[in-house]
Amino acid sequence: MGTYSLGQNPDPPNIILIMADDLGWGDVGFNGNIFIQTPELDKIARNGLVLNRFYAASAVCSPTRGSFLTGRHPERYGITHANTGHMKPEELTIAEVVKRRGYTTGHFGKWHLGTLTVTEKDANRGGPRGAAHYSPPWENGFDVCFSTESKVPTWDPMVTPVSSAGDIGKRVPGEHFGTYYWSGEDEKVTDNLEGDDSRVIMDRVIPFIDQAAGANKPFLSVIWFHTPHLPVLAGSAYRSLYADFSEDKQHYYGSITAMDEQIGRLRNFLLEKGLAENTIILFCSDNGPEGPEQINRTQGSAGPFRGRKRSLYEGGIRVPALIEWPAKIEKGQKTNLPVSTSDIFPTLLGILEQDVKKGVQPLDGINIFPLIQGSIEKREGYIAFNFQQQQAIMDNQFKLYSADNGENFALYDLFNDPGEKKDVSKAHPQVTSRLARELAVWLNSCEESNQGKDYQ
Repeated sequence: MGTYSLGQNPDPPNIILIMADDLGWGDVGFNGNIFIQTPELDKIARNGLVLNRFYAASAVCSPTRGSFLTGRHPERYGITHANTGHMKPEELTIAEVVKRRGYTTGHFGKWHLGTLTVTEKDANRGGPRGAAHYSPPWENGFDVCFSTESKVPTWDPMVTPVSSAGDIGKRVPGEHFGTYYWSGEDEKVTDNLEGDDSRVIMDRVIPFIDQAAGANKPFLSVIWFHTPHLPVLAGSAYRSLYADFSEDKQHYYGSITAMDEQIGRLRNFLLEKGLAENTIILFCSDNGPEGPEQINRTQGSAGPFRGRKRSLYEGGIRVPALIEWPAKIEKGQKTNLPVSTSDIFPTLLGILEQDVKKGVQPLDGINIFPLIQGSIEKREGYIAFNFQQQQAIMDNQFKLYSADNGENFALYDLFNDPGEKKDVSKAHPQVTSRLARELAVWLNSCEESNQGKDYQ
């Protein structure tokens, strides 16, 4: 692969950023799952690049989503957990950046980076009670929106399902779920909201892309599916694909296959429109699978890794990921390069030949595209994490982990022990000390950011 330059290709690439919700590393065919049918994602894997070591910035959804858009760990701006904080106006999102380059921008699906209405009760925090956290996608660089504040059922998303679907709280089955789709301020969507939620979302994505193509404008489409987050349900046609499994598995597996089908629908549309060659598609999950494993509909798999959602062990943060860009990425590749959701922002800026140092500082991600082009599996610097009482930092080989705010550390050799079964800190005291120092520097930097020093 040659070095990419917009000077060689005057047409800026279209950008599609897809994220599943609570999809485990082991929940897809391209990572070895032999039960869940993901033929469309597997096609992308054959046609693009599989990222074997791709990390969500956090072990839960909202912080990861913030890093996805800004290249900055949300520890820096107060989004430390789900339903906590909001995207601050001082933060620079990828949507705001590409709009300056002539892109049209759209957000579709779960937002979870602030409330979407101040006028009525909506979802977890929407309405007057959450007015301080009002920060919808249309105020963060997105021209077109079809967005919810937080989770909805994966089938009939506006209707509360039976309790066995999981996570319905005090809602009454059969009544409205209480979380709405919004297309703008006080613009609530009321039509075409039945059936598979992934199809409901894609019904909005495709017209957005079609309109952009008709206007000859490059586009950024951020598609954040709710699948397979609880409450998880699948329609009968998708459940029937898994008739030999338990009802819980039928719903979980079926919802993933339904989402996969819509990703295939999107790719086919791009091919029909002649857009596929110069469109970047990135797919990942926001964190590891919900747990505990095999309880009700929490049927996700973290593959061979330790931990699940809410854990900074690998199973909570290492997630399935793919990149497809036929014009610039050769088919059938895999990389063990450590990559984070924080890298998405600076990588896209690098591809667009935009100075990644302009805007709010500091960034936690790097431009990984030159490394991908050179098939290099080593990156400079570190990837760090902080969630609740857990802390972690990794280089290419080693990962330092603490479950008690740094009082005690364990060191894992991810090359030889990706399952994190053996603490090798005593065998590598210098590595342990080095990573602990770097973690302290990073945590101090995040605290300074939290005090607003980045905005001065």
